Amino acid sequence: MPGSIPEAYDVAVLGAGPAGLTGAVTAAELGLRVALLDASDRPGGQFYRHPAPATGATRPEALHHDWAAYADLRDRLAASDVTQLFGHHVWTVTRETAGERWAVHALTGEEDGEDGTHTDMRRAGRGLVPGQRPVTVRAHAILLATGSYERHLPFPGWTLPGVVGAGGAQAMLKSGLALPGSRVVVAGSGPLLLAVATSLAAAGAEVPEVVEASGYLGYARRPGALAANPHKLAEAALHGTALLRHRVRLRTRSAVTEAHGTDRVEAVTVSRLDRDWRPVPGTARRVACDALAVGHGLVPHIDLATTLGCATRRAADGTHALALSPLQETSLPGMWAAGETSGIGGAQLARAEGELAAAAIAARLTGERPSPLPRLRALRRRRDRMRAFAETMTAAHAPGPGWTGWLSDDTDVCRCEEVTAGRVREAVADYGARDARTVKLLTRAGMGWCQGRMCGTAVASLTAPAATTPTPPDRRPLATPIPLTTLANLPIPAAEPTGRTDHTDPGGPSGSDDLDDLDDPDGPDGPDGPDSPGDPNPHPHPHPHPHPHPHPHPQ
Repeated sequence: MPGSIPEAYDVAVLGAGPAGLTGAVTAAELGLRVALLDASDRPGGQFYRHPAPATGATRPEALHHDWAAYADLRDRLAASDVTQLFGHHVWTVTRETAGERWAVHALTGEEDGEDGTHTDMRRAGRGLVPGQRPVTVRAHAILLATGSYERHLPFPGWTLPGVVGAGGAQAMLKSGLALPGSRVVVAGSGPLLLAVATSLAAAGAEVPEVVEASGYLGYARRPGALAANPHKLAEAALHGTALLRHRVRLRTRSAVTEAHGTDRVEAVTVSRLDRDWRPVPGTARRVACDALAVGHGLVPHIDLATTLGCATRRAADGTHALALSPLQETSLPGMWAAGETSGIGGAQLARAEGELAAAAIAARLTGERPSPLPRLRALRRRRDRMRAFAETMTAAHAPGPGWTGWLSDDTDVCRCEEVTAGRVREAVADYGARDARTVKLLTRAGMGWCQGRMCGTAVASLTAPAATTPTPPDRRPLATPIPLTTLANLPIPAAEPTGRTDHTDPGGPSGSDDLDDLDDPDGPDGPDGPDSPGDPNPHPHPHPHPHPHPHPHPQ
């Protein structure tokens, strides 16, 4: 097809954040031919997002507490032979030639004409959308490092200008050196709130309050995980000290239950919550502000994997993450994953998983055990320790079932299609909807541009009392909007991937990449294996499409 890259790489890494960068440079240093794809125009992902050159920023490291790690990865990438394909929006992955290699399909607007014009513009008359050009990258292995996106729980007034995601506020500051307002309330749940509040306050914004819906006592239920990760305690102390210095109040067991304003948010209502996140009557108070940064954690971005039928596990906060082997392989042989795709855990865990996945891929493709083995053993133990802490963190900040109590019937739940909470409740109570997919068919909730990524959690939660089975993970056949011409030009695949039905570590037939020497007899495989506790159905289906059509309904 037009834009195809004929060369087959050893591995294609999808995502250039902490996990993808680490995986790409490690694989290249192990002698593999690597292609690194990312939708952004530069490496770093969301975590290492940094100002554009046009801003004239001279100290981008001031916005990060872990810049040295990124600088090292950036320098190693520059010194490597990795093919850097930035500005590439991957919309699907398929398997070709009887399962021997993968095809990564992407859209890009890169310049490639001798006159400096874009190929996509020259083809605009043949059905392609200006600004887009189809590209296919082929590889013998895939490393998914697609990160996560922010989870939003709606409330009355959340569509007002000035209400932004907590991660969005941080992105504005990191990439554009811009603040969402001068007086910013930070609210939601999860450790990201502390980092966002610290960054905004350091940049000059007044942050009157950080409103945390959960508490921090949940961490005390797993003292072993805390003791094994002292760097996390150090991070918390760093943020706490910064908040005290800027006189930022921390309110726990509270939530923003309404935003007020006409042309822009002018104030928010903060209410105390009970253990189930229900607003406590009589505790509401107003806080004046001109911006609200709100987010309730992150959701693993696993669309590309679930479309292929990769097995998933349900995390403690209700999100779906990929079920992986101890060496980061998914239930589909030849596809590995690292970072937030296997559960939200932060940049340090992502880097450890990226390096481990690269070592496993190199062992599979070369038939040789990577070295040095002592480092890889230590890396796996470190990964397991950090993953245990990540599971503790996820459980501590899991949304309570009572949060829907702050939704009035006229509150928009699906912003794209303007579907209110009342219409969703009507579909459940009056029309017998028993799952989010049926609600979608009755109300159009989740049919808009974001395809349920923004409203999926809310729709599923409003449907939950009537649900008869847990909501399965989304299976979107297209990870990003594409022109029909691109689909029409796709060749017919020779074969489809087949998921594994057992619980064994997906090693190669020869066993050379099982890396038995890396096994830690004293430690667990970690919660990211296919047998993870809490996964009600860890078995992948023997066919990647066990249902008549992919599930389009939101989580």
